[in-house]
Amino acid sequence: MKAYSDDLRERILKDSAEGLESWELSEKYDVSRSWVDRLKQRFRETGEISARKPTKTRPPVIAGRDEQRLMALVKTKPDATLNELRDQLALGVSRMAVWRALQRLGMTLKKKSFTPQNRLVRTSPNRERGGKKNKQASTRRRLYS
Repeated sequence: MKAYSDDLRERILKDSAEGLESWELSEKYDVSRSWVDRLKQRFRETGEISARKPTKTRPPVIAGRDEQRLMALVKTKPDATLNELRDQLALGVSRMAVWRALQRLGMTLKKKSFTPQNRLVRTSPNRERGGKKNKQASTRRRLYS
């Protein structure tokens, strides 16, 4: 999104000096009220009205050769956890940095597609039909025939 022009900023500040409220300025110039308030505050505090230069983004923590190593690690052991990959890289980075690098590379971590079924403990609840719980048949005998 492009920054608003200096001409628009000057017109808004001029109308503000003439007594228009922030909400009136936002409706007149089709901008948000919070942007008008920030513009007025910045002009009041610093005297500047022009748009600020965009900030530079930080370079990725894992880049270049380290990315290649990460790709090789994932290809050799695709079911490794983020912690295991981080430890094998030995870069002193966080798990989130490893995750971001994998996202940037378009790679995903998948666990093994087949794991043996756990026969000792049930791992998911029974699925019941409808909203009724399974009831045992009544043991009462009919009194009437």
